[in-house]
Amino acid sequence: MFVEDESWETQSKSLIILKKTFRKTFRSLGRITWRDKVGIRRKSSELAQKKSRKRNANTLKTEQKHRRLLLWSGIAFLSFVIATGILYFVAHLNPKAEGDGEKRVTLAVQYVGSSACVSCHATEGSAWLTSQHHDAMAQADEHSVLGNFNNARFTYAGLTSTFFKRDGKFFVNTEGRDGKLTDYEIKYTFGVSPLQQYLIEFPDGRLQALSIAWDSRPKKNSGQRWFHLYPKERITHGDELHWTGPAQNWNFMCADCHSTELRKNYDPATDRFQTQWAEINVGCEACHGPGSNHVVWAKSQHPLSKGEVSSNGLTVRLDERRGVAWTRSIADSNPVRSRARSTEREIEVCAQCHARRGQIFEGYTPGKPFLDYYRPALLRRPLYYVDGQQRDEVYIWGSFLQSKMYANGVTCSDCHNPHSGKLRAEGNSLCAMCHLGAKYDTPPHHHHKPDSTGAACVACHMPTTTYMVIDPRRDHSLRVPRPDLSVTLSTPNACNSCHNERDARWAATQVKHWYGRDPQGHQRFAAAFAAADAAAPDAQAQLRAIAADTGDPAIARATALVELGSIGPAALDAMTAGLRDPSPLVRLAALQSLGGAPPDARLRLAAPLLADSLRAIRIEAANLLAGVPADQLSIEQRTALERAAQEYVASQRYNADRAEGRVNIGNFYARRGDAENAVTELKAAIKLNPNFIPAYANLADLYRVLGRDTEGESILREGLKIAPKNAILHHSLGLALVRMKRRDAALVELEQATILDPENARFSYVYAVALHSAGKSDEAIARLKKNLADHPNNRDVLAALVSFYRARGQGVEAKKYADRLKTPTDNGQER
Repeated sequence: MFVEDESWETQSKSLIILKKTFRKTFRSLGRITWRDKVGIRRKSSELAQKKSRKRNANTLKTEQKHRRLLLWSGIAFLSFVIATGILYFVAHLNPKAEGDGEKRVTLAVQYVGSSACVSCHATEGSAWLTSQHHDAMAQADEHSVLGNFNNARFTYAGLTSTFFKRDGKFFVNTEGRDGKLTDYEIKYTFGVSPLQQYLIEFPDGRLQALSIAWDSRPKKNSGQRWFHLYPKERITHGDELHWTGPAQNWNFMCADCHSTELRKNYDPATDRFQTQWAEINVGCEACHGPGSNHVVWAKSQHPLSKGEVSSNGLTVRLDERRGVAWTRSIADSNPVRSRARSTEREIEVCAQCHARRGQIFEGYTPGKPFLDYYRPALLRRPLYYVDGQQRDEVYIWGSFLQSKMYANGVTCSDCHNPHSGKLRAEGNSLCAMCHLGAKYDTPPHHHHKPDSTGAACVACHMPTTTYMVIDPRRDHSLRVPRPDLSVTLSTPNACNSCHNERDARWAATQVKHWYGRDPQGHQRFAAAFAAADAAAPDAQAQLRAIAADTGDPAIARATALVELGSIGPAALDAMTAGLRDPSPLVRLAALQSLGGAPPDARLRLAAPLLADSLRAIRIEAANLLAGVPADQLSIEQRTALERAAQEYVASQRYNADRAEGRVNIGNFYARRGDAENAVTELKAAIKLNPNFIPAYANLADLYRVLGRDTEGESILREGLKIAPKNAILHHSLGLALVRMKRRDAALVELEQATILDPENARFSYVYAVALHSAGKSDEAIARLKKNLADHPNNRDVLAALVSFYRARGQGVEAKKYADRLKTPTDNGQER
């Protein structure tokens, strides 16, 4: 099968439907419901800043701030009284006897809304009002809309869109999914700074994010304008990235991070959504969990039960920093946490949205295990560079887990105020809260003029990458600049991001001159990942060393395991150790790497993880063992596999609104021998999204297994009508034609695949073999030599050259390649 069960984000590498690497168009966009359509909002500072066409911004901002606080205070107090009164009343009408006659309240915890929090937590509430969390999503009205809807026009790809108002509502006249200009009402705003997007509702419950966004930066910073999120491309209604397509669908792509307690509510039978939220934006309970029990506690001023004396009715206590101090070591003046961080609670609460991850289950609440609901992406290309620097949008968590800060116990709220979202201090003062300014905020350390841009700690240790055209985001791996790696591995570095008129060698020379060495830093896995990318002979040895080194970040060790590739005795030993690792990321990655292991080894090693404490690991084990015959399993193993298999199918059913989810279910059924349901799911994927090309390839492959190549040919040609330049479809069709003994037609398709994807070593190898089988030995050998020049360590190509030269009686040439093939690899096998 062509599509493995990867997280939704990391699937993009293998799902070749997009022109470029699949990018999310939005940030880790949010959560939303239909039942809470009224929320209390504020005019953002950005709105007040540039609404001068209507009023004096500064005066209005001051007046509205006072009005907001008065409004919030009144509403919060009233909401608090009503909520606590109802909950308290219900609690006392429904007492339940427990133990020796003590009465306790039994309540299903519920979401009560942020307005119930601010009367007691006024300081935190006021800070939240100024945050981007508060403005993550809102109904489109005069208070929330920042863009110019005064008949403003914007032209892109030869088409002019018009933004206007009608009857107090906001509209855009733009190209629809049929290619025709149509008026669409703006239902919601999405985000606030540095850009704001707009959501359009369709009758089937879909919300689609317009690809034309508003630049909300001040005009002096080139803002206050409409712009397109794909300015260098030509995205029209037939393109998979068009705003009406699945890639811009809010319900799946964005919703679960911009609202509180989202329920997607997709019905596959009708292909409709009834998405709901508890609060339209990112409210208090998105991070603190549902608050009804806390409201009851606040009213009653006594614990809910003996077992909850310290909980105060809270869903989770985010108190990992309470009583913690950072001091400086006498030995080197570096900061030391007064006690080690013992939990991941706070970091995982942030990770629910600030991680590149796929959602595998609904209903996450703070305090629950992250891997019960999400499957995070690892440090793989094209999301990250080989040294772990951010490349695509990865939303911080994966970067932070690589950092020395994380290793030493730093949490998100050490630097960020969690309620306002702002930094706890400005500039280098933030770092000086822990790091000795007299040591680090000096020219001998940063080698720049004091107070200059280059003297900023973040300029060197947290360089930015700009996404969505105008949104610079800092890399949270907090690394030392490594221009020496830029020289050898072509990775970016902070020095040349400013000094772009110089090359990396100049920067590396300067750094070495300043410090007398090439700084190494905390992240030391770049060479291993680069070797894996190049298929270097010693790549596996390097990867195994990373995987085994508990001093390396767990996310890097996990990445090393999935990069191992071919499985020999040494690699299998590394995977075996990974399956027993205390880090769930490492265990999950070890399972992912076992796909190429012999069936008996897969069963022996993966079966125990069917009962792992974390859902993501259990369903990965179920997917890995889906094809194991029942008679090879013990009764306990069959029971565990069936339970985990049900979880796996449920996780994919949750994402049944996506063709990817239906393909994953289809492949799972196919491995379990359920061909009928497998075909049904793969056909459903094609119907759901005809542009999702892997569905055609996987269905054709299933037909191959079933001996129905004629149907496979038909489905591949159907796919080629949609994507005539798709290399995988041409390659698959070529193989199908080979099996049907239609050699000449097969050669045409196999060659076309190599033309469309010239860097694919497998396509070139298969085409060469087909040429040789057709009696075209010279062409075959020439093709293999070219392939070997691009992929000098490719075992299949070397073996083919040995075979082809021997067939021609050219023993000397055959021996030359045989000697290269016999070179022992670090995996304990001959290459």
